[in-house]
This record gives sequence, structure tokens and C-alpha cells, in this order.
Amino acid sequence: MRYREVGNTGRKASIIGLGCEHLDKKPYEQVKETIDAALESNINLLDVFMPGKEVREYIAKALGPRRKDVMIQGHIGSTNLNQQYDISRDLPTVKRFFEDLLRIFGYIDFGMMFFIDSEEDYKGVFETGFIDYVLKLKQDGDIHHIGFSSHNPLTAMRVINTGIPEMMLFSINPAFDMLPSSEYVFDHVDKDFGKGLFRGIDPKRGELYKLCQKKEIGITVMKTLGAGKLISLEHSPFEKPLTVGQCIHYALTRPAVSSVMLGCQSRSEVLDAVRYLEMGDEELDYTEVLKSLRNDFHGNCVYCGHCQPCPVDIDIATVNKYLDIARLDPEHVPSMTKTHYRGLAVSGKDCIACGNCLVRCPFGVPIIQNMAEAEELLR
Repeated sequence: MRYREVGNTGRKASIIGLGCEHLDKKPYEQVKETIDAALESNINLLDVFMPGKEVREYIAKALGPRRKDVMIQGHIGSTNLNQQYDISRDLPTVKRFFEDLLRIFGYIDFGMMFFIDSEEDYKGVFETGFIDYVLKLKQDGDIHHIGFSSHNPLTAMRVINTGIPEMMLFSINPAFDMLPSSEYVFDHVDKDFGKGLFRGIDPKRGELYKLCQKKEIGITVMKTLGAGKLISLEHSPFEKPLTVGQCIHYALTRPAVSSVMLGCQSRSEVLDAVRYLEMGDEELDYTEVLKSLRNDFHGNCVYCGHCQPCPVDIDIATVNKYLDIARLDPEHVPSMTKTHYRGLAVSGKDCIACGNCLVRCPFGVPIIQNMAEAEELLR
């Protein structure tokens, strides 16, 4: 397993995490089999958003003393009313469901403010006693870090700019990234994707990822497979379906992403997910699939790594990520971004302008020019 830092929290997460939603309403034996496989694969991050008492207790029982070996994303505001999953900002209801989660697991590593997508969601969290409750949970040590979940890049940026969250759970896949910000992702989970919508990575999503990297907000990823549509020839908006490995790789190559939370519900599904770690560059390359749609990628780095190998070993995608952050405000480049850049063993200054990368780049990125600009802005 490989691990990445979750923003500036000081915690490291396995790059493949376990989204536990598909364990809901499953027998204990199946829950235990799946949890055991995850732990054997050295997965150390679990997302438990489900409000049902039974599934929470089954997961805790399956973990047993191994609870200390994993980090749990537990959601504040996820409730179960009349045996139906729901979102609530009613404080007594929120407390009842979250404090039961605390009773079951003892503490929650990442306390996630649940489902902040709309103006109404934002106000229900930040203009009520909800946010005071979250801050008190952290002060008391019941949650160790504050996060939130969202599917809307505009709302997510607004939440991040409050300065309160340290990480977020966000829906990332190639199709969602190319939906205009005016589109609601769930409309395209419930229905098929319409090919006419896609024009390239939506600027607001790109801005969100760069903002997260700038402010050191770690991202964990949901909807990696687009509810299975991206790996289905019938439902994919692309000319051919992506593989599970390509979907994972796409998410992991976005700026600030720490871990991809996959909704496995069996040992075999866990083992299939972690097979990603054994795949080579050719098997993971998603660029040909993305190019099958009309797009506006030309000239923009999507951090795919297709330009490698560099003869002097520059990690071109990483340099471009830091450069994109610096370009947000060239006069006030974050000191941490500069520190990360300067910590690279090989950087933009080492570019020999050989042009090998230019031949391989699928999107016409001016890489040699970018290396020089990175050295100018980040040194």
C-alpha cells in the first residue's frame, strides 16, 4: 500500500480507502469479510456516512481491537428518520445520531459536516448552532479533525474559505470534472450522461483543486466510478469505458487528493481495487479515453504523467501542479508551495529543453516554458 498526507492534518491515509456504504443492510459475515480484506491490504481509511445503527455496529465489531489501526470519516448531520436516510441540521437530531456514532467507535478521526452542496446547506451549517457543535466536538477531542462532504465546487470553495475545515470528501471522476458547474452531478447519476454537455475540465473544479492544494486541504474522493457508469460501455459518455484502475488513477492525479474511497462489499472487490497498486503506466493511462470527447484540454496540464519519463528525472506533473497554484496569485505565492517545490530533488531549473515530453503530451502543454516559469515563480 502507498500512503499520502491528508492535507496539513499530520495524518497519512492509504491511497485506496474503503467507502462502507454498500455494507449497509448486509449480514455481519459479509461486513467482516470485507473489513478483514481491507485491513489485510493495509487500507487505513474508512468512510462511515450511513446513519443506520446496525451497519455501524457491524463495522465496529469487525474491527474490534483493530479500531486503533484505522481512521474513520464519520458524518455529522447524516440521520435515519422513519428508517430512511436523511440530512438534518436540527441540532437535537444531529447530536443523537452522531453521539451514537461516537459511542460505537469511541472517537472519530475526521468529523465530516455532511452534504454541503447548496446555499441552504451552507446556511444550515454556518449560520446556526450546527457549526458551534462541530467546533466543540473537536475541542473536546471527540473528533480529531474537521472535514466536510460536497458535490458542488462553488459551495465547496466557500466552505474552505471559512478557514474551518481541514479536509473534504468530494466527488471526482473524468465525467463530473467535465460537467459545467451549473449542472448537478446527481442528475447524471440518476440518468445517463449527455455527451453534448462536455467541453473539458470545468474551470471551477480546476480552481477548487488548486485552492485545496494552496490551503493544504486534503481531498478524499467519492463517486470515483460515477456510480458504475464510467466502466459501462452502455452508459459512459466516452467512446469506450474506463477501467476501474483508470478511474482510480484519474482521481489520484488531481491536486490535493489523498485517498480514493471505493464502495467495496466483498473480499473480491477489495482485492480488485488494490490491484491498482500493481498496474503499469500503460494500463493506467486514461488520456486516449478522455480525448474521445470534444474538449478544451489543449495547452492545459491534466497531470496524467503521459510526458514521462524525463531524461533528467523531472516530475513534470508535480512541477505543473505547483506552477498552477502559483499562477492563482503570482504576487503572493504560498510559502508552503514554494517549500514543496524547493524540496524536489529535480525541478524546473534542471530542464534541458530536449522536447521529449512535448512529443508525448496528448494536450499540447508548453512544458519547457512551464518549467522556466515554475523556476521563476517558485524559487
